[in-house]
Amino acid sequence: MQATSRRIVTNQAGPHQGLEARVARALQHPWRKPVAEHTHEAFASAARWREARSDMPLILDAGCGVGISTRRLAEAFPDHAVIGVDRSDSRLTREHGPLPDNALLVRADLVDFWRLAFRAGWRPARHYLLYPNPYPKASLLKLRWHGHPVLPFILALGGRLELRSNWRLYLEEFCLALQQATGVEAAVEPHIPGETYLTPFERKYHVSGQPLWRLVAELSPDPALVPAEQGEH
Repeated sequence: MQATSRRIVTNQAGPHQGLEARVARALQHPWRKPVAEHTHEAFASAARWREARSDMPLILDAGCGVGISTRRLAEAFPDHAVIGVDRSDSRLTREHGPLPDNALLVRADLVDFWRLAFRAGWRPARHYLLYPNPYPKASLLKLRWHGHPVLPFILALGGRLELRSNWRLYLEEFCLALQQATGVEAAVEPHIPGETYLTPFERKYHVSGQPLWRLVAELSPDPALVPAEQGEH
């Protein structure tokens, strides 16, 4: 099959020089951006669904796109409750077959959803960030998850955090941010998909001949990572 996706082009020669300062700021300064009302409502609905399955370990599929990854994670972990979150209704409503009983798709702003999950004391057993938008221009570091103010919330939730990307530098930067914030060292390793691709992007990149990478870190829940007075009051 012919290649169907272009490789990432960046003006960075290595990890962003401003990364350390952005991580330090996120760890030291409260983030007071109000949570959107529609995400409050979406989270409340998800929390009710979760409460009905409180005996099952939780998996978060953050930025789940069209929800194929959520379906496949639910099939791979039938004894877990799997919640996929994406902000796009057009992606989430595409027809990909029925959801397993242990899966839920939620339309919400992921940044706000993470904050509400932290406040609610959620502790996912597994937490996936699969092929996030890399924002490869150096000027867009603040939009990458490791350069965003939400980073402390992501890490504070704990669990087995797994990121996958076709841009190795993204994961290398996340490793640096992770070690700075938590002291946990993680390695970037090649990822070779099996017979079943977890996401459409994984399939597209792999079929196109692009190398894929992943990072896995075992994190303990740590509310102290989040500066005091974060969020709404």
